[in-house]
Amino acid sequence: MCVADRNGDVKVLLYQGYSCCYAESRSHLDRDITENRFPSFAGYRPTLERGPRVGPSEFEFAGCLTVLFFAAWTFYAESTRSSENRQSFSETKTESFAIMTRPRQNFHADCEAAINNQINMELYASYVYLSMAFYFDRDDVAFKNIKKYFLKASEEEREHATKLMEYQNMRGGRIILRSINKPAKDEWGNLAEAFSSALELEKQVNQSLLELHKLAGERNDPQFCDFLENTYLEEQVKAIKELSDHLTNIERVGNGLGEFIFDKDFDE
Repeated sequence: MCVADRNGDVKVLLYQGYSCCYAESRSHLDRDITENRFPSFAGYRPTLERGPRVGPSEFEFAGCLTVLFFAAWTFYAESTRSSENRQSFSETKTESFAIMTRPRQNFHADCEAAINNQINMELYASYVYLSMAFYFDRDDVAFKNIKKYFLKASEEEREHATKLMEYQNMRGGRIILRSINKPAKDEWGNLAEAFSSALELEKQVNQSLLELHKLAGERNDPQFCDFLENTYLEEQVKAIKELSDHLTNIERVGNGLGEFIFDKDFDE
């Protein structure tokens, strides 16, 4: 590496433990040694001294810029290479979804990925209803029939996820399970609060199914559309209506004794 002093007269070459100073003066120079060892500096007249490497305090401003330039360039090159490797892995992972299997026909990779997302959502809904069921089974809540209702709802949501898994395999897709989020809360309050949360959850699941149906139509997959319509969509509308009716009756009877009577007469 070459560094110039403030006057531009002296050049410093750092090379394998040697520090070599070049001046414009022609006195006391050993031309042969320098040109043989450093041919690219043949235009200068050097004095070669074996000694310790040049320390940071001896670098001038131009040398610092050179060091910073090469450090920045090395960082940029490594970052670019790392980014390309990540992109290559991502592309490989995406392409793996579209690998042809024997039963696969007219089954788009987007539909395959969306089914895996819906499986996760159905399992999450089952998880939430399970939390509600055993909340109402607590000794300080003790609504036994409500507990049975939400326990049944949890089992139904798990069955929905199972049917999607079976359909994924039937179409030649690949099931990819992910972590299931925990319910948003552990305390579900009174009956009105719990049924309001359940109603909102069913609407979210229904919206996700509608988007899945839309995707199937955009990918020209009538068999997938038919499966969703016959297995999920009508049932989802009925569940939303049922929860809405229960919520209306709960609000009508009020808290306290009204909730006790509602649970006692509640038979699903």
